[in-house]
Amino acid sequence: MTNIALLWLPILLSAVFVFLASSIIHMALPWHNSDFRSVPNEEQVAAALRPFALPPGDYAMPKPSSMKELKTPAYLDRANKGPVMTMTIMPNGMMKMGGMLLQWFIYLLVVALAAGAVAATTLPRAADSHVVVHTVLLTAFLGYTMALWQMTIWYRRSLSTTLKSTVDGILYAAITAGTFAWLWPR
Repeated sequence: MTNIALLWLPILLSAVFVFLASSIIHMALPWHNSDFRSVPNEEQVAAALRPFALPPGDYAMPKPSSMKELKTPAYLDRANKGPVMTMTIMPNGMMKMGGMLLQWFIYLLVVALAAGAVAATTLPRAADSHVVVHTVLLTAFLGYTMALWQMTIWYRRSLSTTLKSTVDGILYAAITAGTFAWLWPR
């Protein structure tokens, strides 16, 4: 075992390095430009929805009130007529990127902390760097990617978006693992 307090620097720096890599991926590269499609007749759709003043949150349509309602002719008719969708309504106005970026950095710290905790409880102080990379890479990969697939399985999020985000997660995990191997206590 390794004292996790000795891993504060790789935890912090890996979060910083992943934050920088993700910023480059999302702002400088066209990799994620096709993740979302535009709604046809966007202004008309927005104008039709505006009077409902939907508060921010997650919605499903049609939304049954119970499992029993799923079998009713009225629900089946609504589902067959469509549209069938899940949607997230966000607050109006420009996105407040500062708060979202802070939450993203905290998430990166949590993944690095989890990877560090697993490595600290399983590896000795002078562990071989290949073993450090293997342990941290696998743990960080799980933290960055596994929950993405639920959105594709259950909510039909685009497979290509999930695959691209999984590739990002592999890169983030590799950066995290490399940072831990570099700074692992000897």
